[in-house]
Parts: sequence; C-alpha cells; structure tokens
Amino acid sequence: MVPIGGTTWMLLLAAAAGCCCLVVALAVGRRMGPVAGTAWGGLLWSIVVIGLVTLLPPVDHPGIVPASQHQTSCSWDIGGPSPGGFWIFGGGQQLLNALLFVPAGLLMTVAFSRWRAGRLLVPIGFLLLASYSLGIEEIQLHVARIDRACDVTDIIDNVAGAGIGVLLGLVLLPVLRPWRGRGRGAARLSP
Repeated sequence: MVPIGGTTWMLLLAAAAGCCCLVVALAVGRRMGPVAGTAWGGLLWSIVVIGLVTLLPPVDHPGIVPASQHQTSCSWDIGGPSPGGFWIFGGGQQLLNALLFVPAGLLMTVAFSRWRAGRLLVPIGFLLLASYSLGIEEIQLHVARIDRACDVTDIIDNVAGAGIGVLLGLVLLPVLRPWRGRGRGAARLSP
C-alpha cells in the first residue's frame, strides 16, 4: 500500500519541490542571468510536478490494489476512457494531460536556447519529454499499488502539450533573449 496520495499530498510535495527548485533558479540565475535561472528552476519544478501528478495515487490511502485486478496492457483505445472524446484536447483529463507538459516544453526551449547548440538541444529535449511521458505510462502499467491506468491517449496528449510548449518557447525567445545574461560563454541561438 502507498501511504500517501491525493491532491493534498501532491500540493504539499509540489510546494516542497518548488522551494528546492527556487534555490536552483537563484544559483543558476547568478551565473547565467535571471531568464536562464528561471527557465532551469522552472523546468526542474515542472518535471517534478508532472511526476507527482501522474505517479501518486489519485486518492489518499487507496488501500491495496491487487495486481490481479490491475490492467495487464496499455489501453490502445485512442480517446481512452476519459470523458470528452479526443482530438487534441477534447476535454477533462486530456486537457489536463496536455497542459501539464506545456510549461516543461516552454521552459526547456528557453533553457536550451541559451547556447548555439540549442538548435540540436531543443529537439533532443522534446524527445526526452516524450520519453518521460512514455516512462510514466509504463510505471502506471506495471505498478498496481499506485492505482493508475496506462493509456496511449495520455502519451499523445502529453507530447502534444510539450510540442505546444516548445512552439510557445520559440515564439517568446526574441522577447526573453536567454542568451543575454551574466557569465562568459553566453551565446545567442541564431534565427
């Protein structure tokens, strides 16, 4: 049995992670400037929050979830069991799944675009976010105690959200200009 779960624990752990990530943001900001510090601290925090929201049981003390009653394969029903249908964010859970990954995509783009290698790092970061989503669904499939279900629709929504975040990050780059800041080696990602 997992002793913690539900919204209260998710919020408490997200707040604790936020404090730790604030320290990271301040440390990185001193070295690379405030935009880079905020991007790195925010990226780390958003990744932790995604894990908390998707890997903690949805209710406090879910009890014992027998492995025999847990699903044995991932649902390939595009649209899945969540309400509101499907095609890019029909509603409810699907919209939440997408919105959960938007900040990670945006902040990753801003953080990685500080360097000239950003043209390579941003697509690699996007693939890492997609892999993170896949890994979460694998854990949900194999760990019955967290009482979560694996669904391909979640992966599609997560990756779409990360993609929207990357696009928003690219749009905001000329305004945020993460290549400007303290520290030597600050280089601009040329358009």
